[in-house]
Amino acid sequence: MMEPHWKRLIFAAAIAGALMSADAQFWKNTDTGAIYNPPNHYRDESTPPRSPIDDSYAIIDTVTSNRQGPPRNCTSGTVGCIPKCFAEKGNRGFPGEAGPPGPTGLPGYPGPEGPPGDKGQKGDPGPLGPRGYKGERGVPGIPGMPGVPGVQGLRGPQGLPGLNGMKGDRGFPGLDGAPGPVGAPGEKGSTGPKGRDGRDGVPGLSGQKGEPGLVPPPGPKGEPGHPGRDGEKGDRGPPGPRGLIGLQGERGEKGDMGLTGLIGQIGRPGPKGEQGFPGPQGRDGSPGLPGPQGDTGAACTAAQDYLTGILLVKHSQSEEIPRCPLGQIELWTGFSMLYVDGNDYAHNQDLGTAGSCVRRFSTLPVMSCGQNNVCNYASRNDKTFWLSTSAPIPMMPINNQEISKYISRCVVCEAPANVIAVHSQSLTIPDCPYGWESLWIGYSFVMHTAVGNGGGGQALASPGSCLEDFRATPFIECNGGKGHCHFYETMTSFWLVTVENHEQFQRPAMQTLKAGNLLQRVSRCTVCIKNST
Repeated sequence: MMEPHWKRLIFAAAIAGALMSADAQFWKNTDTGAIYNPPNHYRDESTPPRSPIDDSYAIIDTVTSNRQGPPRNCTSGTVGCIPKCFAEKGNRGFPGEAGPPGPTGLPGYPGPEGPPGDKGQKGDPGPLGPRGYKGERGVPGIPGMPGVPGVQGLRGPQGLPGLNGMKGDRGFPGLDGAPGPVGAPGEKGSTGPKGRDGRDGVPGLSGQKGEPGLVPPPGPKGEPGHPGRDGEKGDRGPPGPRGLIGLQGERGEKGDMGLTGLIGQIGRPGPKGEQGFPGPQGRDGSPGLPGPQGDTGAACTAAQDYLTGILLVKHSQSEEIPRCPLGQIELWTGFSMLYVDGNDYAHNQDLGTAGSCVRRFSTLPVMSCGQNNVCNYASRNDKTFWLSTSAPIPMMPINNQEISKYISRCVVCEAPANVIAVHSQSLTIPDCPYGWESLWIGYSFVMHTAVGNGGGGQALASPGSCLEDFRATPFIECNGGKGHCHFYETMTSFWLVTVENHEQFQRPAMQTLKAGNLLQRVSRCTVCIKNST
């Protein structure tokens, strides 16, 4: 529906008035004939003169008048240009094709200087510049005014001790001081000359009996004495106890035929003998009387073909080889070794065991071996100790064949029953327990020591603790590397002492026994075997 004509006139007049009030002036380019309205900032003295606008147009498109550059040219028939006589509004046309890009316009004139901008933020510090040259010495300044005295400071810490000063001059003598206290007694003066004999004093009272004096240390070793005389033969001792029943001996060789004897009394039937040679025909004898009926015999038992395996060692303490007691089997004989000292460590041998009877003698029967698979023999100061004989003690060490006279011999036996030692702790020879029989009697040997910490002991239940002969030094020391033996001062033996019943639990009384009285305090002992019969 078309709008009324009068409304159109009013709309055109309103637009014209607005353009006039906006100071819109239109210009025409004299070269191209284009009509445009230049912005205000192009209206200056440098703007070339332009001809007035064509009368046929009263308004131009203001869409592009944004003061961002020259406006688009508006010619006759251009869309957006409004003629003086307004035509009716037509229908909306189709979008036109994109025109070719226009030529690049000339750069515009520089605009006026804008107002100063706001203060910018502080920038980052720039890089460190090169070091400048040293400046010239400045002119001395004017002397300053004297300052105001400061406030007194706090007290500082105590300073370090000063160095020792030089020694001062000698002072004047002081006044006499007060007398000092009595001094300590002086040292004992030298002995003065002997004075004259005084008068005899009054006899004093009898003093109490003093304690026994201490045993003085042994004096230096004296020169060896001359060999003593042989002692007289002693009296025959009492008969010993009945020995064990021996084993049945081997059958002897068959003897020659004897003469025919007289007819004796009828005896008990003997064991059946071997068949003999046929004898001569004898005379007929008279028939004998029938004998009484015999007792019932014991049941038959199988005879043992071996013993118990219990070993017994006997030491003779002499050069003679001892023999096994009756009813025992000899296993081997040897020499009585007491203990070995190697590298100052002692290893003891119980004289009641078979290890104390070695088959062969040597002053050093052992060698030492190390971790580097190397063994050394006779290169160290190792020692051996052996049970000795009753031979006289020599003055000097003995070696070679002379040693054999001082080494005790021994024998190892297989006993039919257990063997023990019984000690009485008195001078009385003890009896064996019931059901046991005595093998030998002796003296109770406990332990022994020698050089350094070497030594050992005997179990009191072992037969090795009951030696048949007593000696203050019952063993001898042999040096393995040097190959000699001797009785040294460092050797000591220990024996079980006698203790009376009333002396039990009392303090032992000090006593020294000398030669000839040594056996007064040595305990006696007996070696017993279990009666197997």
